[in-house]
Amino acid sequence: MHDGLVGFRTLLYKEVLRFWKVSFQTVGAPVLNALLYLLIFSHVLDRHVTVYGEVAYTAFLVPGLVMMSLLQNAFANSSSSLIQSKITGNIIFVLLPPLSYREFYAAYVIASLLRGLFVGIGVLLVSLPFVDLPLAAPGWILAFGLMGGAILGSLGVIAGIWADKFDQLAGFQNFLIMPLTMLSGVFYSIHSLPEFWQGVSHINPFFFMIDGFRYGFFGQSDVSPWLSLAVVSFCFVFLAVLTLAMLARGYKLRA
Repeated sequence: MHDGLVGFRTLLYKEVLRFWKVSFQTVGAPVLNALLYLLIFSHVLDRHVTVYGEVAYTAFLVPGLVMMSLLQNAFANSSSSLIQSKITGNIIFVLLPPLSYREFYAAYVIASLLRGLFVGIGVLLVSLPFVDLPLAAPGWILAFGLMGGAILGSLGVIAGIWADKFDQLAGFQNFLIMPLTMLSGVFYSIHSLPEFWQGVSHINPFFFMIDGFRYGFFGQSDVSPWLSLAVVSFCFVFLAVLTLAMLARGYKLRA
């Protein structure tokens, strides 16, 4: 077997094992957080709000919570792994083997995607007793789930490479990832917003990820799923190229 493939498989196994060995914290806790969001918001708003004309608010909320949890945990996986390796100094053991930067990138992003998918599926499963969810177009659900997880996994690699300490990584997450996620239509349809804020939402790529994902359940969305797919695809390609360029240069990784 080619040494590079062995290295890729080993790094991927290491990254998956890293979050799976503490799955109670890395998977269970985010699922619980999402369930608390669901219970609180559905209790307060379910009888007072409908979306797309006839969709109950709780049903509308679940796909948004699933995608939000998937995205946030995909980012957390790659970013936390890299910053921990840099601070403890064991990143050298990842850089020394004959592993190409493409394999390095793929291993971290795939592991992040897997964690995001595990959390997202967990949120969906614990939500099912509270709501009946249709599946209008499962292919769109899969497409946006995979693309969204890969995008946030890539962003996590960028943040982990850029940050030199945990404070910088926390700033990246608190001032970029969290606001973009929370203001992306997870809890509301953008059609309920004033026209100005609808326009602002259209420059948030997270909105297109969540709106396209939600379309897979209801067959309805705030914008065309094809437009969402185009925006999300462009973001993925852009971030993949940027991340690979950083890795090829050894930016903040190699002395």
